[in-house]
Amino acid sequence: MALLRDRDVLTPDTLALLQLVADSGSFAAAARQLGLVPSALTYRIRQVEDALDVLLFDRSARQARPTEAGQELLREGARLLSEVDAVANRVRRVATGWEPELRIAVDGVISRTTLLELIEAFYTIAPPTRLKITDSILAGTLEALSSGRADLAIGIAVDASHVAGLQQLDLGEITFRYVVAPHHRLADELQPISDEVLRQHRIIAVADSSRSGNGQTIGVLNGQDVLTVDTMQAKLQAQLRGIGGGFLPDNMTMPYLRSGQLVERELMRPPRKIKLRYAWRGTNPGKALQWWLDQLQSEATRTSLLSNHYVG
Repeated sequence: MALLRDRDVLTPDTLALLQLVADSGSFAAAARQLGLVPSALTYRIRQVEDALDVLLFDRSARQARPTEAGQELLREGARLLSEVDAVANRVRRVATGWEPELRIAVDGVISRTTLLELIEAFYTIAPPTRLKITDSILAGTLEALSSGRADLAIGIAVDASHVAGLQQLDLGEITFRYVVAPHHRLADELQPISDEVLRQHRIIAVADSSRSGNGQTIGVLNGQDVLTVDTMQAKLQAQLRGIGGGFLPDNMTMPYLRSGQLVERELMRPPRKIKLRYAWRGTNPGKALQWWLDQLQSEATRTSLLSNHYVG
């Protein structure tokens, strides 16, 4: 006779049966509720105990009291039954047009504060869709979408109209200005500052997240010392410490300019203005993607995504 595996005996029905015995206080009471003879129910419990090689109920008293091992199984069983119900509900909702997972690539210039507010709002509708949010920079934002690693990209700095199968809309425009800490040597330099002078000072650059090797670099001069970091927040923090200077978007720097933690330096070259877009794959979005597209239709949401950076 083949031995039963743990998974063969620890079925949802068996876990529910064990819980009923514990709640009823006796095998006889549980059997009556199920319309079984007590010996049939006892046999099923014994099968589980034999398979696990543990005693689940103390039979020395008139009541069936769970042992320590039984209590642990009941706790874990309740959790597993809850997860089974959740999976069933998720499957039913996915069948109604909700995606199992929605992957969103978000550029580093996008406000994480507003992004988290959108995520919170998304979860209030109890969707069955799991979200996967990834940080991206420059060309890497579009690449995440075009390569199939993302379903929606927010903050694309290049035109995506040449990429087959993608739809895109304008998100807004941001201006990049050259800023330094007030104790940085460039803070006292005569303005406007030439490229020759800038070249003598370290610039903080953020690495493009593109995996194709076709990444972009913005504002770095030939021969200039560069500290490369992987996020816009790291770039901001490095410039606040005076480690170097560099271009940062107005939406990230304005509060620090007002407080005096950063100062803007006028350059001989004009400030950089970049138009950002959001894009998605396909022409028939599922319900989760459509929810996000609906939020992005709001001008207030788009503005907040490009401005609400300061968190304290």
